[in-house]
Amino acid sequence: MMSGDGDEDDDELSSGGSGDEVHVINGHNKRIPTAPSGGSGPSRRRNRKAGGVAIVEAMLELAAASKMRAAALTKKNGDNLQDSSTSSIDLDIELDEMELVAAAAGYLYYQSLVNQPPGTSPSTRGTYLKDLLQGPVEDCREVLRMDKRLFHKLSDTFREQGLLRDTITVLVEEQVAIFLSIIGHNQRIRVIQERFHLSCETISRHFNNVLKAVKAVSRGFFQPPVLETHEDIVSSKRLYPYFKDCIGVIDGLKLLANLPIKDQPRFQNKKGILTQNVLVACNFDLEFIFVCPGWEGSINDSRILRAVLDDPNQNFPQPPKGKYYLVDRNYTNTEGFIAPYQGARYGPHEYHGARQMPQNAHDLFNHRHMCRSNVIQRSVSMLKTRFPILKSAPPYHFQVQRDLVIATCALHNFIKREDGAHDWLFAGEGKDAAAAEEESRGEEEEEEVELLHMDSTPRELVADSLRDSIAFTMWDDFMNKWEEW
Repeated sequence: MMSGDGDEDDDELSSGGSGDEVHVINGHNKRIPTAPSGGSGPSRRRNRKAGGVAIVEAMLELAAASKMRAAALTKKNGDNLQDSSTSSIDLDIELDEMELVAAAAGYLYYQSLVNQPPGTSPSTRGTYLKDLLQGPVEDCREVLRMDKRLFHKLSDTFREQGLLRDTITVLVEEQVAIFLSIIGHNQRIRVIQERFHLSCETISRHFNNVLKAVKAVSRGFFQPPVLETHEDIVSSKRLYPYFKDCIGVIDGLKLLANLPIKDQPRFQNKKGILTQNVLVACNFDLEFIFVCPGWEGSINDSRILRAVLDDPNQNFPQPPKGKYYLVDRNYTNTEGFIAPYQGARYGPHEYHGARQMPQNAHDLFNHRHMCRSNVIQRSVSMLKTRFPILKSAPPYHFQVQRDLVIATCALHNFIKREDGAHDWLFAGEGKDAAAAEEESRGEEEEEEVELLHMDSTPRELVADSLRDSIAFTMWDDFMNKWEEW
């Protein structure tokens, strides 16, 4: 949080009497030069214009003097030059170019002064973030998508690890705020430019720098699944002991993508929409444990999982012997990855009306499988509610779009671990928004992929045997005890 308590937060430096302004954010001082106190508005613009004209005239005079001196040297040393009309013409051209370069340099500097956007003077920079961090907690949460303590902790992490550094006019905190404002509201750079009083180039540069910083620390935010049975499973008669060896859930996340024309056919899904397919795995604490973005939207989920498992460089957290992930019916039921039964009801909309009660062991297993595996839909819904940039196809290079998926998932985990009990989404305040997002996601992505029926492999036979054992034990208990289904 910024220091200070009143309308005037900036202290004038005691040494030198320069009139520089000091922005203090979370104990870090930064000297930001301010414009001289000589008025503002039209008079300042007139002074800038007059100064610009003087610069141009001075540069022209300098060029003319250089030209005269060069001509004098040419006359003095004429015997050393080739006496031809061609060399004389070349020399005149070079001298004219000197004059043009000098004039252009002066003119460009003059233009930079005259055309400076309103409100971008050094004295106005940083005030937006300062006011935000000194204001109500709700404002900070709305703009930065996290509370003040987490924002400062994240900024300090980047500074301490040398991933970001304060510049002459932009502190690390402001760089991070720029990034969070863009991904938290899906806003364009020009909108952020007006808010932070910085140029588009500066905004873009800091956005990319912070994205790289988040990626650099993201490995520490993704932790392998805990092997002990989760308390939510232990405390539920519907789930325990049937899913006691389940360590997480895997699903494919389809995100809209922005791609060049030559790459578009590969990324079109069955509906002709450009998407990237993201393999995500999460635990039962709503944290992502693995994220692999950038796959073509035309590739089905099962193929992506196989490719990831076959690539040791992906560092996928493999389930130990006897443990498994839950996967949906777009995946093959195989050892370590238990899918619902094909041909039986599965989606929540299929358990309404007269046939609400399960009809057989496959029905009951699929329903409870769905109830446990929906944790990944909840996680994704909260992710997209907090960072709406994932709801659209952002106008960035595809590599940036891929990196944004990793960065937002890492920040999601950071917030959950640091403030999960009080965060507006995890604590339940944003439950309605996340539920609405989850429902719309289910409607948009509801499709069953027809898996190829080939001879089962030994790993598939092991998984089929385990699934049948769970399903029939579950059904026997349900029929004998009439438990809540």
